Amino acid sequence: MEMTLGKRIAFLRKDKEFKQDELAEKLGVSAQAVSKWENDQTCPDITLLPELAKLLGVTVDELLTGKSEPKVRIVPEAERKDIKDMMLRVVMDSERGEKMRINVPLALVQLAVDAGMSIPEISGCESLSLSNIDLNQVMDLVRQGVIGNLVEMESAEGQSIRIFVE
Repeated sequence: MEMTLGKRIAFLRKDKEFKQDELAEKLGVSAQAVSKWENDQTCPDITLLPELAKLLGVTVDELLTGKSEPKVRIVPEAERKDIKDMMLRVVMDSERGEKMRINVPLALVQLAVDAGMSIPEISGCESLSLSNIDLNQVMDLVRQGVIGNLVEMESAEGQSIRIFVE
């Protein structure tokens, strides 16, 4: 039997060692609201889902469906895509709500690596704090069949950066 949304919330909350009232306080709702969610009497407001998912350490999709994709996986050699058919994605969100999405074909990343370039130079955004990411290492991982989230960082100032390969 598939787990309901309420049971999933309860399971994830307990896994994170939150009490109902602690989770409620973080979300700005009552402990009774959390209890009703967990007992499948009501559902969280849709506007709460991103923060709820973040607090519980899952994506909104994982929270709603219970299905999660592996964060990183190694694809067997026979199943690997050609590098020209793959993308390097950089997702950056700031605490102030600024969002940056960069999608670069891996073939272009390889050309940039060969030319000695870095991610900020490829993206045209020098403000990206990604100068320590070694694109040679990223390409080596890809050639070994690694796909998914390669880098996930969150700063004390609330900036989050995720680099993944698809």
